[in-house]
Amino acid sequence: KLLLGTLIRVEFLRKLSTFIILGLPIMYEGISQNILPVFSLAGVEVGTHFYWDIGGIKLHGQVFIVSWIACAAILAVTIAGTRSLERIPKGLQSFAEFIFEFIEDIAKNQIHEEEDYRTWLPYIGTLFLFIFASNWCGGLLPLKFIELPAGELAAPTNDINTTVALALLTSLSYFAAGLSKKGIGYFKRYVQPTPVLLPINILEDFTKPLSLSFRLFGNILADELTVAVLVLLVPVIIPLPIMVLGIFASSIQALIFATLSAAYIGEALE
Repeated sequence: KLLLGTLIRVEFLRKLSTFIILGLPIMYEGISQNILPVFSLAGVEVGTHFYWDIGGIKLHGQVFIVSWIACAAILAVTIAGTRSLERIPKGLQSFAEFIFEFIEDIAKNQIHEEEDYRTWLPYIGTLFLFIFASNWCGGLLPLKFIELPAGELAAPTNDINTTVALALLTSLSYFAAGLSKKGIGYFKRYVQPTPVLLPINILEDFTKPLSLSFRLFGNILADELTVAVLVLLVPVIIPLPIMVLGIFASSIQALIFATLSAAYIGEALE
């Protein structure tokens, strides 16, 4: 699984660097020419996709479909668990309270101050629940049996666009947290403890969303590829333990993403 994840990351970065190099303008007889007239990062794809064309904008249809299923599952459990509250929780209410306390502990342990962690608790909780439900939808539901005009249904986190979007939201969040508490003084952190570290501190803010997005994407994609290959080779018994391990690993990935997001926000608030 680790080898597959590494190979996928290397192949993606290789293609991305090739596109960037070929898209750079060249000078010939004083006239700027482009080998590729338009270069868009969105044009880099991993696999095939089922697109919805809405107003000239292409949307990844299979990502939206499974995302809606995951959101519907979260809403269903939330509504059922809070519909008739009791002083002594039981059933779904007990499960809902357990999930809330678990997410609250993540935020509290990383952000520390009560006023600050309660402000960002909804965001941390939304991240964790969405990634957790999305990963489980990809691992438990028989989505592969649903035929689409192109591509196939899978976990939304199996798409690099989804993980990059989530990582960029976290980047915007910790910038917003730092600026809201410290104002312009937040940017002093780039020259602390010494101005010599300015380039490294700036580079760090670019690597955070990259590491968040590629870690989640690579692990989920590698897990689904491993299960798909084993199902083709030995379709009955052997894939089952790998599927169980994949579901466990996908849950850990949701925890890692939410914990790191909370840690980055907590660092910006210090």
